Amino acid sequence: MASSDMTPVAPSPAPLPPGYQQSAEPPTSAEYVRLRQIAGLSPRTPEQAAGALANSWAWTTVRTAEGDLAAMGRTLGDGTWYFHLADIATDPGHQRQGLGRAVMEDLIARIEAAAPPHPYITLLADPPGQRLYRSLGFVDSTPSLGMRLPR
Repeated sequence: MASSDMTPVAPSPAPLPPGYQQSAEPPTSAEYVRLRQIAGLSPRTPEQAAGALANSWAWTTVRTAEGDLAAMGRTLGDGTWYFHLADIATDPGHQRQGLGRAVMEDLIARIEAAAPPHPYITLLADPPGQRLYRSLGFVDSTPSLGMRLPR
């Protein structure tokens, strides 16, 4: 923390392991649908992928040296105060190497660089990601409760 205003100081992003490259480019529709499925996220159609790809505020992807998608994440938001992190996913064959952390740190840094002070950053934390999110400073939104409208 900075001593004068108690504003959190973002840690320096950890470097990616050799053989990986990070980008602000979105995945292709087929890559998005595939990575969600193999990473255990709820399945989505190519039509749903098209909306996600076209209407996100920011994307971060990590690719192998061969160009294969290894990890991804995106930010939804208004660009000023509200940002929601979504679709944070790592290919099971590339997990436990810091790729998810790199995606999260990049998205958070981009929010902090673009937004006025004190942006509101949210996510829905499934059990597999909760440890990572807490290590990055995320806390329960008590007394608020995340809710959804099933369809």
